[in-house]
Amino acid sequence: MRVLIAGAGIGGLTTALSLHAAGIEAAVVDAATGLRPLGVGINLLPHAVRELTELGLGDALAATGVATGEMVHFDRHGGRIWGEPRGRALGYDWPQYSVHRGELQMTLLAAVRDRLGADAVRTGTVCEGFEQDGAAVRVRLRDRVSGAVEIVTADALVGADGLHSAVRRALHPDEPAPLWNGIRMWRGTVEGEPFLTGRTMAVAGSNTAAKLVVYPIAERGDKVLLNWVAEVKLADGRPVGPADWSRAGRLADVLPHFADWRFDWLDVPAMLAATDEILEYPMVDRDPLPSWGEGRVTLLGDAAHPMYPIGSNGGSQAVIDARVLAWELAHAADPAAGLAAYEAARRETVNAIVLACRDMPADRVLHTVGERAPGGFGRVEDVLTPEELATITGAYRRTSFSDAAALNARPSLTPTLADR
Repeated sequence: MRVLIAGAGIGGLTTALSLHAAGIEAAVVDAATGLRPLGVGINLLPHAVRELTELGLGDALAATGVATGEMVHFDRHGGRIWGEPRGRALGYDWPQYSVHRGELQMTLLAAVRDRLGADAVRTGTVCEGFEQDGAAVRVRLRDRVSGAVEIVTADALVGADGLHSAVRRALHPDEPAPLWNGIRMWRGTVEGEPFLTGRTMAVAGSNTAAKLVVYPIAERGDKVLLNWVAEVKLADGRPVGPADWSRAGRLADVLPHFADWRFDWLDVPAMLAATDEILEYPMVDRDPLPSWGEGRVTLLGDAAHPMYPIGSNGGSQAVIDARVLAWELAHAADPAAGLAAYEAARRETVNAIVLACRDMPADRVLHTVGERAPGGFGRVEDVLTPEELATITGAYRRTSFSDAAALNARPSLTPTLADR
C-alpha cells in the first residue's frame, strides 16, 4: 500500500510517521516552496502527547516545549476567577505541552526524513486534483517553480492541506468560504519573565469584548518565550482580510484594546510592545461535513474539521486523526475500507468538538463577571455562584478533558507486527 499525503503540517507529517510505523509506504507533498519554523505557540493535549510519544518523539517534546501545569481564568483587571490543573496533574499519564508550532513541525519533518528518506517530503508541489477508480487514485501535481505537471498513482490520498484544502474543495466544490464569528485575533511570541507558576496558561477577559491568552512555550535560562493571543470582538463585523496564518498584524491595531491591562503578574501593553512580529487572523471555522471523503480519498486535521482555538484542540485532533487513520489502514482489507473505518471512528467525535468550540460557555461566564463587576472584585464568590463557576469546568470537559482514565487504559494505536 502506498499513501500520498497532501500537506506537510502537523497532521500530514504525523500521518507519514504513523503510516511508516504501521509498515505502510507514505510520501508527502506540500505547496510551500520551503518548510521553515514559522508561526507561534500551540498546545498539545495529553491525548496527542501520548501518540507522539509512542512515535518516539517524547524526549524531543520535553526538550522543546513546556509542560503546562495549570489553566487559570482572570478578569480584565487580573483578578482570579477560576483555575484547574493540566496534564499529569489532571490525572493523565502524559503531560500537556505548550510548544512553538514551527519547532514542532521541524521536529516532525526531521523524523519523517530520517525514517522515510530524504525525499519523503516534496515541497513546492501543488495538488490540483485527482481521479480514482476501484484500483487506485491518480493525483495531479504541479511543480510551482517549473510549472511541470505530473500524475502520481497511489493507493490512497489524504488531504491534510489545511483550512483552504484543495482536496476538500475537490470533494465538496459547492462549500462556501470559511465562516468568521466577528473576532479578530493577533498573535505573537516574546521573551519575558516567567509569571505565576512559570507553567501557567493564563486567560484574561472575555472574547465578547477583549480577551488575552498567554503562556510559556520554551525555557531560555531564567527567561521564557511567551506566546500570546489577543482576541477582540468587532462591533461592526467588518471583514478583516483572508484567513492566512502568516499575515502581518500591527501593534497600533491591537494595543489600544489592552492599553491599561497591567496586572501584578504581567504588564500586558509592555509585552505587546516588545513583540517583534505580530500576526493577525480572523477566528474562523467551517460547518461540520456529512462525509470527509469517498473511496480512496479522505481528509485529515484542519482540512477535515477546522475549529475555533478553544480547548487546545486544533493540532491535537490532527495528531489523533493521523494515528487512527494508520491503525485503520493497517487492519483493513483494502484502502477504501480503511479510510471508511477511519472516518467512522473520527468524524462524529470531532464534529461534536467543532460545535462545542462554537458554543463557548466559558466565555459567557467570563463576560458575566465583566458585567457584574466591571471595576474588578475582591472575591469571585461574590460575583458568581458555584453553579456558574462549575460551567467553566464543564465547558472544558466537553471539548478536551473528560477521559483521563479511558485514555490511560486504552491500548496503543501502534499496530503490532501481526497487524501488518
